[in-house]
Amino acid sequence: MRIGAHVDPTDPLAAATARDADAVQFFLTDPQGYKSPKPRADAADLKASEVDIYIHAPYLINVATLNNKIRIPSRKLLLAHAAGAADVGAKALIVHGGHVGAVDELETGFDNWRKTFAYAQDQGGFATPVLIENTAGGDHACARKLDMLARLWDAVGDYEVGFCLDTCHAHAGGEDLLGLVDRVKAITGRIDLIHCNDSKDPFDSGRDRHDNLGSGMIDPELLIAVVRAAGAPVIVETPGDAEGQAADIAFLRGKV
Repeated sequence: MRIGAHVDPTDPLAAATARDADAVQFFLTDPQGYKSPKPRADAADLKASEVDIYIHAPYLINVATLNNKIRIPSRKLLLAHAAGAADVGAKALIVHGGHVGAVDELETGFDNWRKTFAYAQDQGGFATPVLIENTAGGDHACARKLDMLARLWDAVGDYEVGFCLDTCHAHAGGEDLLGLVDRVKAITGRIDLIHCNDSKDPFDSGRDRHDNLGSGMIDPELLIAVVRAAGAPVIVETPGDAEGQAADIAFLRGKV
């Protein structure tokens, strides 16, 4: 099982060494901005490395929204980041499930996701596999609750799309981690990546605040059970920089 961490994008390979990580995840641009990624000077080194590379799309991407000024740029930006991810040899591009407005129909958001993959297909397809990630909060989110995820997958499941399961998001979003992998796979048929994070907040809080494994409010045995059951690569997105993340990676290696 490949286990790694979300790291600063400045020198991902050095960050992997500092954490004894098999994989790294990072942003190609400011996660709070709409900029397309630029070529990286270390692209060849990243591609040639034995470290697995994952790219996280900017947080502001929301292809589900009915707001044209956000949705249309989001579609284009997702394609651009998939191309940037391919340039560094990434295995996948992870993007949050998005949401609609308080007065909008969720069904339109699901259909906007379908249109996103149709749009990408018309442009030649995503250059890197796209993994939709479950989210922690929001009553109008497309991928917080499993019943919403099922409706989303009804819309996009015919396309080449994967799934990233975040344990903190599931816990904070009100989904019990016990047996969660089987319930997710019954919907998506797959889990391509685990974001294994503890949570600073209680169950169903709707708050997305990660903690180091064993330091938060999720039973560590539940985290281990999810990782074992999924059998997918793991990224920790936990605090503490190299020291804290190295401890989390070592903890997982000792258990799975």
